[in-house]
Amino acid sequence: MIVVMENIGRGLLSEPMLSTVVLSGGMLLDAGSSVQKASLLPAIAAGSLLLAAALYEPVGRCDPNQVATAAIRTSAGWRLSGDKTVVLGASMADKLIVSARTSGAPGDSNGISLFIVDRATKGVVLHDYQTHDGGRAADVRFINVAAPPNALLGPLGGAMPYIQRALAFANISMCAEAVGIMSALIEITVEFLKTRQQFGKPLASFQALRHRVADMYIAAEEARSICHWAALKMDSSALDGQHAASGAKALVMRSARLVGQEAVQLHGGIGVTDELIVGHYFKRLTVIGASHGDADHHLGRFGDTMLAAARIAQP
Repeated sequence: MIVVMENIGRGLLSEPMLSTVVLSGGMLLDAGSSVQKASLLPAIAAGSLLLAAALYEPVGRCDPNQVATAAIRTSAGWRLSGDKTVVLGASMADKLIVSARTSGAPGDSNGISLFIVDRATKGVVLHDYQTHDGGRAADVRFINVAAPPNALLGPLGGAMPYIQRALAFANISMCAEAVGIMSALIEITVEFLKTRQQFGKPLASFQALRHRVADMYIAAEEARSICHWAALKMDSSALDGQHAASGAKALVMRSARLVGQEAVQLHGGIGVTDELIVGHYFKRLTVIGASHGDADHHLGRFGDTMLAAARIAQP
């Protein structure tokens, strides 16, 4: 997936790979029953089924534990009521994977369950809008939405480990996409500096500009290295995976900001025009940085998971 996402970033491909395959597909693969996997995974692989993950709420920002959406058991299955925000790809999705509280209070990690809900179900209301990078997201309201008994995905009240793993996987995948974008920006910028003339010489002949490109390259290689390291850590313990994903997101977004800003500035005024792809790459990097927790959020989580690991290691 790292290889795929890096090339999606390089090509600035606008496809629901992250929302359908990485995030929703990841939770389905880890938490789904054999029947759910058999009925949904082949359709996802064939491209005939699109999913979106509704995990965040207006009050909780990027904290998946802040779930006030309620799921109440009924004689016919479940009833869901609540609000979800910034659900990427919701308007295109056939089904939504929704986190809802079956016990406990907002902020508790226990008592959260996952449900598979058809987007066309009565009571599912979408407010669709365009994101900064030209994609689509929606705020979704669930008004007494009926779901059958088999809508439950994973254990009742025990969904958080699956959510955390899927979010870690999503953040690492976005880091790989950002690495692909950075590589493309460097190639485009180097070619421009070789071509653009100033004072009768190519811009690439000026040492100060060469140093700035070198800094861009170093930042991109640092990002690529920590992205691969984090991907390998996903096969370790759950805590190691979350720790690595947060560390990667914090560093990659710092690198992405440097590379994106330098690419725009070294192109001058045309760097922010719609006609040049550089600005579109930079917009996508900005959205990646804000999705599923920004760099500051993940820097804090990186420290928290480090402390948790130290406590576990104590005799």
